[in-house]
Amino acid sequence: MFSVANEEFSVVTSSSWFRCGNLCKLVLLEISRLLNTGLDMESLSICVRLCEQGINPEALSAVIKELRKASETLKVSENCTN
Repeated sequence: MFSVANEEFSVVTSSSWFRCGNLCKLVLLEISRLLNTGLDMESLSICVRLCEQGINPEALSAVIKELRKASETLKVSENCTN
């Protein structure tokens, strides 16, 4: 736990995402942006909660990549039919 401007923030571990203040969430979002993950706040929040529930982060990353590929393939095929 750390404090900034008299506010306490939890490190994001087991169910602390909900206790984590807005500053903590914004820092995670900025890290996500710097890493070019393409995740918005809602998607990042879902991913963090899944990891807190025990989902393997590497497996989650692989699933997200596959879903993006499938989505892109679907968009391309829809454009070809139009």
